[in-house]
Amino acid sequence: MYIASTGNGLCYVGSQNDPFEELEKWVNKYIPKARLINNEVKLDLFYQELVEYFDGKRKSFTFKFDLRGTQFQVDVWNKLLSIPFGKTKCYSDVANDIGNPKAVRAVGTAIGANPIAIIVPCHRVLGKNGTLTGYSGGLPVKEKLLQLEEIQYKA
Repeated sequence: MYIASTGNGLCYVGSQNDPFEELEKWVNKYIPKARLINNEVKLDLFYQELVEYFDGKRKSFTFKFDLRGTQFQVDVWNKLLSIPFGKTKCYSDVANDIGNPKAVRAVGTAIGANPIAIIVPCHRVLGKNGTLTGYSGGLPVKEKLLQLEEIQYKA
């Protein structure tokens, strides 16, 4: 799993087994003049907190992050940040929360483009009546994240 940060914070968390080229592609689109530098020391805090989350020892993250996307996407991602550990919302809830109840599909598209999955908890968004819906990292990954947080869902 590749992660990346800027001087403003974590900006990218790749899906499990995504190739390095996915990170490069994202950086070229959202930070076109950036140079990728492998600096494990600067990424250590992010890495440690992610490991603690996966080990069931962390429910929230303390570091800063740098959201890169359209204003609509950033608005959606900021709403996702308000969903507490172990809780869920459906897509229409998120659309209502951003003040645009007719934008349910657009909300789904924005959630699918989330560059810092897990930290911006898109896995906590389910379909109507708690049904399991798509996830950019794949449904098995979403299921594991929901199980980690002891969230009930309908398959």
